[in-house]
Amino acid sequence: MAFDPLEIRTGSAGKDREFFQELKTRIHRRLIDKLDLSKVDMIGSNELIREIGYIIESLIVEEGVPLNQVEKDRLVVEIQHETFGLGPLEPLLSDPEISDILVNNSSQVYVERFGKLQKTDICFRDDKHLLQIIERIVSKVGRRIDESSPYVDARLPDGSRVNAIIPPLAIDGPALSIRRFGMEPLKLNDLLRFGTMDSRIAHVLQGAVKTRLNILISGGTGSGKTTLLNVLSEYIPFDERVVSIEDSAELHMKQEHVVRLETRPPNIEGRGEVTQRDLLRNALRMRPDRIIIGEVRGGEALDMLQAMNTGHDGSLSTIHANTTRDAMARLETMVLMAGMDLPERAIREQVTSAIDLVIQLVRFSDGTRKIVKVSEITGMEGNTIVMHDVFVYEQRGVDKDGNVVGQFKATGVRPFFAERFRVYGYEIPEGTFE
Repeated sequence: MAFDPLEIRTGSAGKDREFFQELKTRIHRRLIDKLDLSKVDMIGSNELIREIGYIIESLIVEEGVPLNQVEKDRLVVEIQHETFGLGPLEPLLSDPEISDILVNNSSQVYVERFGKLQKTDICFRDDKHLLQIIERIVSKVGRRIDESSPYVDARLPDGSRVNAIIPPLAIDGPALSIRRFGMEPLKLNDLLRFGTMDSRIAHVLQGAVKTRLNILISGGTGSGKTTLLNVLSEYIPFDERVVSIEDSAELHMKQEHVVRLETRPPNIEGRGEVTQRDLLRNALRMRPDRIIIGEVRGGEALDMLQAMNTGHDGSLSTIHANTTRDAMARLETMVLMAGMDLPERAIREQVTSAIDLVIQLVRFSDGTRKIVKVSEITGMEGNTIVMHDVFVYEQRGVDKDGNVVGQFKATGVRPFFAERFRVYGYEIPEGTFE
């Protein structure tokens, strides 16, 4: 069947897209038939792309469809994405401004740019097409998704987090969420430029890592906990042995002496699961100087506290919580999830002796992420954990453009760890805590 693209282009955008998808599908199928897939790995990537480009152009000619050069180039690129990449998602993944890609169904794709959600005109051919892309992502990291295992966590080669869920659990068709990490991880100067913290907080946090304080980073979903953890890990001395434990490997450690561990979900028979707690127990036998847990979320909290209390100073982790005080309560709950019937006071004593600093992150209405509290845990009074704020962010309101207005302030309390800084020879500018 012959198509006149000029006629289609003067019609509705929906028909235009439908025509283009149908043409792309036909050429893609014919390309797969022509390619010798057994020899694909033997050809250099540039040579392979050129070869595929020639084949696609010849197939376009055979189709007898009069396309202009712009449409032809677009078709070649999209078919290459379909064959070796992630199809319609490839342009989004190559855009450095996009932080999240949220696919609600085959025809509805949103992205987050600078903290704001925007709908795109990207779409998939149908649910089957979207499912093929999901399967391509999860198969690369040894995971699977089907009716018996209808949701999965995975990651892309750049460390971006992927979550996929399919019918019957997803009612409107397969859904895919990609939490992106840039090819170049953010540094402390980037967070200063974005207004996540000020220079005083940055200097103190650097010192906290260098002087081996145990740090817990708290915040809600998308508040930037993992990003901050990654930034702070850069200040771990290069002569220390670090073991990182994550559900899905996301950290980009700069140190040479790093052992990265990742959990494993159960197989189809429900066996073979390796949890963070299993990995943490194993890590203690690996002679680590520091242990970094991507996110503490279960019974491993008890083992983490014990590790921090027994010679693994300077360890870092993140936790989901809305305030620093909530973080302490959640940590207590997680310790109980370890199955140990410990009294409340014993748990709190473990927490106060293990954690030195709690950093609270918040994502504001304008999409910005800021450190709203840096709190020091100082001990216990009765059965209550005593903590005081060293730095806070005070929001004054929003301007006419909807941007959050406020400032970082020191509370005037000189923290106990200031003495530790002095002992380690880490200089604090005068007036930092005033």
